[in-house]
Amino acid sequence: MGFLKEFKEFAVRGNVIDLAVGVIIGGAFGAIVNSLVSDVITPLLLTPALEAAGANKLEELIWNGVSYGKFLAAVINFIFIAIVLFVMIKGINSMKKKEEAAPAAPAGPTQEELLAEIRDLLKK
Repeated sequence: MGFLKEFKEFAVRGNVIDLAVGVIIGGAFGAIVNSLVSDVITPLLLTPALEAAGANKLEELIWNGVSYGKFLAAVINFIFIAIVLFVMIKGINSMKKKEEAAPAAPAGPTQEELLAEIRDLLKK
């Protein structure tokens, strides 16, 4: 019984659950970024070069039996993914800095100050 109790305490700790949520969201976010790079950015940028090389896909580029196109595709995807993530994180950090730098609304009078003001007005 002690093992199950300890495991339950471990599994329901906030940091374990937060980590699980982060991994799941990270996986979904990774799929979005991979799709953006492989389905949108890479085809837009590489189509003219591939047409000049006589290939439909980058992975089809072969020289003397070496499939260098697959390697190039992996390198290009890595670079584009890194750039997309950098731009997105830079934008998020910029928004956070703007929120932190935004001036706070001026604090209104406290409840005691309001009551004192009402008391003074009633005296008049």
